[in-house]
Amino acid sequence: MPIPIAEKLKILAGAAKYDVSCASSGSKRTNSAQGFGNATYGGICHSFTEDGRCISLLKVMLTNYCINDCAYCISRSSNDIPRATFTVKELVTLTSEFYRRNYIEGLFLSSGILKNADYTMERMVAVAKELRLNEHYNGYIHLKAIPGASRKLIHEAGLYADRLSVNMEIASEPNLKMLAPQKDYNSILTPMHVIKDEIVQNAEERRKFRRAPRFSPAGQSTQLIIGATNDTDYRILNVATNLYKGQNLKRVYYSGYLPVNSYDNRLPAIVSPPLKRENRLYQADWLLRFYYFSVDEIVNPTHQLLDLDVDPKLAYALRNPHLFPIDVNTASYELLLRVPGIGVKSAQIIVRARRYRKLNVTNLKKIGVVLKRARYFIVCNELPNVTIQDLKPESVKRQIMLSETTPRRTKKELYTQLELFPH
Repeated sequence: MPIPIAEKLKILAGAAKYDVSCASSGSKRTNSAQGFGNATYGGICHSFTEDGRCISLLKVMLTNYCINDCAYCISRSSNDIPRATFTVKELVTLTSEFYRRNYIEGLFLSSGILKNADYTMERMVAVAKELRLNEHYNGYIHLKAIPGASRKLIHEAGLYADRLSVNMEIASEPNLKMLAPQKDYNSILTPMHVIKDEIVQNAEERRKFRRAPRFSPAGQSTQLIIGATNDTDYRILNVATNLYKGQNLKRVYYSGYLPVNSYDNRLPAIVSPPLKRENRLYQADWLLRFYYFSVDEIVNPTHQLLDLDVDPKLAYALRNPHLFPIDVNTASYELLLRVPGIGVKSAQIIVRARRYRKLNVTNLKKIGVVLKRARYFIVCNELPNVTIQDLKPESVKRQIMLSETTPRRTKKELYTQLELFPH
C-alpha cells in the first residue's frame, strides 16, 4: 500500500535530524527572472526543533532504507522501524512548494544507501538537477556525497549543490570498523579528495572563463560523532585539524552521540548526549580556525580531554600563568587573542586604537572586552593590579565561574568581597 507523502515526510525528516553537518549559508546564488529563490552568504531564517537543534532548511532523507548496519544509526538495516523512500518528483515538489510558502530557505538532502552507492547518489543528483533546470530554483541546496559513489556522480552533484559533505563520523578507523563494519576511511576520504580536487580545478577554470559553472561554491563539510567511542578530544581535534588542512573543509561539525540503539553493547550506556563536551569542542574548533591556536595548546598527550567547567581559551590561560599578564598597549595581535575575554574584533580594535592613545579600563569596556575574564590576564592604565600572578590559577578559575553564575545585581558585592576593587 503506498505511503502518503505526509507520512513519508514525518518518517524521513525525523530520521534526518541526527545529522548536524548542514549549513544554512556560505553560497551566493542570485535569482533570475525565469526562476525563484536565491542563496546568500548569510541571513537564512533559523528555528529550533524539540531536541534543541537549530534548523533553517528542509532537512530530510531521500530514504531511510540502508544496506549498512552502523551501531550508532537509527536507520541501520537491523532496526525494525517504519521505512520510506521519496520519489524524485515528491522531493522536488516539497522543496518548491515549501520555499514558495516561506517555510524554508533551502534543502539539506541526506540518505541511507539504497541498493548501492551509485544508485542512491544518482537519485539525489536527480533531485538537485530537477530543481535547478526544470523548476529554476536558485535557493540553497546541500547534498550528502555517498561514500563509494562514482567520481562522475560527485562531479555532477557539485554542479547543482551549494555544498557537499561526507560524514567521517568516528575519529579513529579501528572504532569505525567496530561500530560500522561496512565502512572504512578509504571509502570516506576518497569522495573528500574528489570534492577538494574539483573545487580547486573549478576555481582555476573560473579564473580563465568567467561563465564557467561553479562547483560546490560553499565548499564541503563533515561530521564527527562525540561520545560513541573512547576517542579523546585530543584525537578528535587532531583529526579535525588534518581535515581542515588536507581537505580544505569549510566546517567540521561535532554531534554528541544520541543513544538511539541502547541495546547494542558496543555503544556506551548513556542516558543523554554529551552536549557540554560537544560545545567545548566547537569552542576549541573556533580557536583553531580563527585564533591561531594549535591542537597541542588546547589539549595534549598529557591532558587529552577538554575541561568541561570552563571554555578552552580560559583553560589554556590558567595552565600557562607564566605568559600573563600582558600589556594591552604593547602586546602583539596574536598574544591579545590568547587573553580570555578578548575576541578577534576586540583585538583588532585594540591594535588600531592604541596607535592614537594609551588604552585604559573605560576604553576597553567600550571596545567590548569582557573585563570579568580579561582583568586577571592584562595590565593597562588604571587597571587594578590583581592578576593571575597575585592569585593562584585555581582561585582565578573559581572567581570567574562564580562571577558568571551569580545574578547581576549581586556581582558588585561579590567583587568587593573578593577584594578585586580597591577600597
